[in-house]
Amino acid sequence: MKKKTKRILIGGLTALFLIGAACAGTFYYYLFYPQFHPSKTAYIYIDKDDTPDSIYNKVKKQGHPKSFSGFLWMAKWRDYNSNIHTGCYAIRPEESVYHVFSRLYRGYQEPINLTISNVRTLDRLARSVGKQLMIDSTEIAAIMNDSLFQKKMGYTKETMASLFIPETYQVYWNMSVQDFFDRMKKEHEKFWNQERLAKATSIGMTPEEVSTLASIVEEETNNNEEKPMVAGLYINRLNKGMPLQADPTIKFALQDFALRRITNEHLNVKSPYNTYLNAGLPPGPIRIPSTIGIDAVLNYAKHNYIYMCAKEDFSGTHNFASNYTDHMKNARKYWNALNERKIFK
Repeated sequence: MKKKTKRILIGGLTALFLIGAACAGTFYYYLFYPQFHPSKTAYIYIDKDDTPDSIYNKVKKQGHPKSFSGFLWMAKWRDYNSNIHTGCYAIRPEESVYHVFSRLYRGYQEPINLTISNVRTLDRLARSVGKQLMIDSTEIAAIMNDSLFQKKMGYTKETMASLFIPETYQVYWNMSVQDFFDRMKKEHEKFWNQERLAKATSIGMTPEEVSTLASIVEEETNNNEEKPMVAGLYINRLNKGMPLQADPTIKFALQDFALRRITNEHLNVKSPYNTYLNAGLPPGPIRIPSTIGIDAVLNYAKHNYIYMCAKEDFSGTHNFASNYTDHMKNARKYWNALNERKIFK
């Protein structure tokens, strides 16, 4: 009798052990075994309009899970419906449900690269940023064009472009509009260190004025080596009280950036950006200048040139002159080249 009871007890314990082992194995398989198999690290973007179902679909589409049951169990157990966090989240090859779900549930985001480009208009910048972040471009543009906000940030409508320093920054995809502008202001202050501020002061300019001149220099030439030469030419003209007579400002005034030939009719456009009719710098940048362009102004080449004309070989560089006679010789070469190519506008 005792032997029979012992056998029953051992059998029962063995059964319990096997059931426990099976449960533990199942638990481990669905939650801790590598279930996600993207070919490389995949990213899902959860925005404020996402629902649990749309998030599940994104996770399955990007993560290629072998089994998704454990994720659904975790979501129900932890009440994920009430704990959705927006943001960009990574799913790495061979990750378990536990790790992926925990990341989403706790809001452990991955930073993304936000690129601020040296575009021509603030509207283009808003569209570019809106494509890279969760915030909408119209929301960015509305705040950027708000006069009270501009004043608060220390800018005007015309100088607002000076705030932005073209670079690639690591940010969180779901950052707010205010967080975006706070970051841009922080990066602006970081760029405009004491050394750069001292150089700006030495040439009699504010950072906004340096950015304005840099924007003209960058519209004049794509050749980085030539930019300090062009900057030096314009500074010479400013110091002599001569109008800049910069063709890119005419294009900006007309909002026609495709113009290849500036005519006398174009030069008569009534605009504060017309540097043929108005002395000094225009009211603000005609594009967001790059850091190379800004530094080209701060470290401008010292020479006696006050005229330049695009080279007749269409290389994108210029012929420089210190007097009008030599300048007209250079200009005729370029005009003849335009005529030969039948470029009349």
